[in-house]
Amino acid sequence: MTEIEMVVAYIRPDKLGDVKQSLAEAGAPSLTVTNVSGRGSQPSKKGQWRGEEYVVDLHQKVKVECVVADIPTDDVVDAIEDAAHTGEPGDGKIFVMPVDDAVQIRTGKRGPDAV
Repeated sequence: MTEIEMVVAYIRPDKLGDVKQSLAEAGAPSLTVTNVSGRGSQPSKKGQWRGEEYVVDLHQKVKVECVVADIPTDDVVDAIEDAAHTGEPGDGKIFVMPVDDAVQIRTGKRGPDAV
C-alpha cells in the first residue's frame, strides 16, 4: 500500500450532495467532480421522440475523485459507499488506485505533504 491513494467513484447525480457531506464528515473535504455518462449493470431505457423509438444505454453519472494521504482510504471508501447507496442497479462503483507521487505547484511540496 502506498502513502497516497486515489479513490474514484461513479455515482448517481442526485447522491452528490450526500457524498460531499459524508466525505467532509470523514475528514476528506477535498474532491474533484466531473459529469460523465456510461453504462454498467443498470438496465437501458427505451423512449420515443417524434415517433421514433430509441434506446438510452448511457446513463448520466458523476465521477468523484479524492486523493487520500492523511486519513485511512477505507474511511473515504466507506463514506462514499454509505452515502451513495440506494440498493438499486446503477448505484455506481468505487475504485482505489495507488498514486506514485504528488506535487503542489504553488509550493513545490512533494508526496503526502502536497496532498
